[in-house]
Amino acid sequence: LCRANTQNSASTQKTEPDTHRLDGKPRRGMDVDNVKTYCSRMPGAESKLHGPPSNFLNYHVGGKSFAYFKTSDPEMWRFSFRTPPGTFLELTDIPGFKPARYMGRFHWVTVVHVNTVPEDYLRSLINWSYQKALGGLSKRKQAAIAGAQY
Repeated sequence: LCRANTQNSASTQKTEPDTHRLDGKPRRGMDVDNVKTYCSRMPGAESKLHGPPSNFLNYHVGGKSFAYFKTSDPEMWRFSFRTPPGTFLELTDIPGFKPARYMGRFHWVTVVHVNTVPEDYLRSLINWSYQKALGGLSKRKQAAIAGAQY
């Protein structure tokens, strides 16, 4: 799929890479770098790059994971995060989403291409996963991350 470059005259049109999803709707999602930045900016969030054989970039808060990217082929830059059980069932019925390998039983999903997910929706899913991880910490650790004194 390509679209015409309107900067050229009608007789000498060039084509540019597609900015639409396979279903013809415009892409509205975040790219990989935007998702990485968003995850890194969550309060208390840290990232850790795990090399072979795992090959993933993990985002965690207080030692509890809330998201990760695969960093090796053939699954490079596939993005995974935890979801509520009902959302897990809904998402895994949508093309481009699948249960995360080894983590599906804990309601983790993998998005094959993050830029096909609407930005606001992806942010809300990441926020839920972050809050779930944060909620699993002790009150003392939660207060320390929030910057409050316990």
